[in-house]
Amino acid sequence: MLRLDGYELNAEKALAVILKREKVALESDAEKKVQKNREYLEGKLNGEETIYGINTGFGHLSQVSISPSETGQLQKNLLLSHAAGFGPELNEETVRGVLLLRANALSRGNSGVRPKVIHLLLELLNREIHPVIPEKGSVGASGDLAPLAHMSLALIGEGEVNYKGRKVSAGKALKEEGLEPLDLKGKEGLALINGTQVMAAIGLLALWQSRNLLRQADAIASLSWEGLCGLGDAYDPLVHQVRPHPCQQLVARNMCMLVEGSENYNTEREDKVQDAYSLRCIPQVHGASREAVEHLGNILSREINSVTDNPLIFSGSDRVISGGNFHGQPLALPLDYAAMAMAEVGNIAERRVERLVNPALSGLPPFLIEKSGLNSGYMVAQYTAASLVSENKVLAGPASIDSIPTSANQEDHVSMGTIAARKLAQIVENLSGILAVEALCSAQAIDLTGAQRLGRGSGIVYDFIRERIPYLEEDRYLAPEIKKMAEMLKKAKLLEKLEEAGCSLE
Repeated sequence: MLRLDGYELNAEKALAVILKREKVALESDAEKKVQKNREYLEGKLNGEETIYGINTGFGHLSQVSISPSETGQLQKNLLLSHAAGFGPELNEETVRGVLLLRANALSRGNSGVRPKVIHLLLELLNREIHPVIPEKGSVGASGDLAPLAHMSLALIGEGEVNYKGRKVSAGKALKEEGLEPLDLKGKEGLALINGTQVMAAIGLLALWQSRNLLRQADAIASLSWEGLCGLGDAYDPLVHQVRPHPCQQLVARNMCMLVEGSENYNTEREDKVQDAYSLRCIPQVHGASREAVEHLGNILSREINSVTDNPLIFSGSDRVISGGNFHGQPLALPLDYAAMAMAEVGNIAERRVERLVNPALSGLPPFLIEKSGLNSGYMVAQYTAASLVSENKVLAGPASIDSIPTSANQEDHVSMGTIAARKLAQIVENLSGILAVEALCSAQAIDLTGAQRLGRGSGIVYDFIRERIPYLEEDRYLAPEIKKMAEMLKKAKLLEKLEEAGCSLE
């Protein structure tokens, strides 16, 4: 069981909860700290001090005083009014991530909630009661207000949840599980919805998929290199020692390992002295994208152990401080950076697809099919890759450079970080399709060239593809095969195959 304290959560632990359903509890010392800060805040509430969001309205309404008898209703009204999202639901894995990350942030104690608030969040997670959260509506500044309000409704028995394979009211699910809805106290509604946990959860899952696809992109590229009889000098360590970007060097090592032992390896050929960039510059392009994704990983590692609501409670210093930790800019920028990086991996992969299907560039039958003309082969599979690449180019436009003031201009600069996260997730999804097309085309090229012995790793890639997708002798229905291969890549099955064979990629 994972025990939350607000400090020690990392991507690996989070994914075990999100994907593998590991159970979670609040760590005992963390619970004591949460209780201590709550008692301190309640002492403040019994006095006459004005504290934002506790005995005042919110945003532009912060000058409106709220009587002590209305503070509980204020928090309930906050959730009801702010649950104004729109669009499709966040998927189950993302919702689990949101629940986990919000509970972890509250576990630091600086949010001023009672321990029972965190316990109920974890009960939802452990009992797989997943709030229905529309994916659109956050501007990523005063936290992910709308989507987190939808999450929080379930705690008070309002809204809908996905439970035991069906959509039911939150109140019904809580009752079936013998759980009592919360009667919110001062600050608790605000503490639940002020935070960056929606963009962080989407980003965390996209990070995991990106890391898996980046390594598989190296593997598939090695098979394209074999099918196009590429030159190997571009991966020589000497080349990369003099431009010492760590991830560029890492990809070059991967490529050397993958094509090791290949009888298609050439250091020189009469017909060319160097390859096109989509083969020759794999370490530089894939490596640069890895750098961007690892930057996002570093930021997320800090963010998922951060306190991101407002105001913050510091009982040891006798302070209640209004600040801006809810602002999503620290995530919005690296999410956009990663989105551009992953779009580029698809961009260069599609260019390798074009080289494979174009007889003027490959020397192979047109569109990788014998009896072309009667058969179209992989012609339109390349169209699909091109379409996905074009869509990714649009999606890669940064969301973080936009800002639309909200709350009567009180919140006059916003991050749009949740939009950046959703765009990254879609780009990664599209990339799985692009790489699936490259995988099918590269295996077909190997068969058509009658290639000699393949490399140590590229041979495993070829076998992985052919165990699932047969040689294309004549035209057949391709969409299911592209989808099947994309699903295998999303589940990192190619990585598993390589690891089983002792060819683990960095």
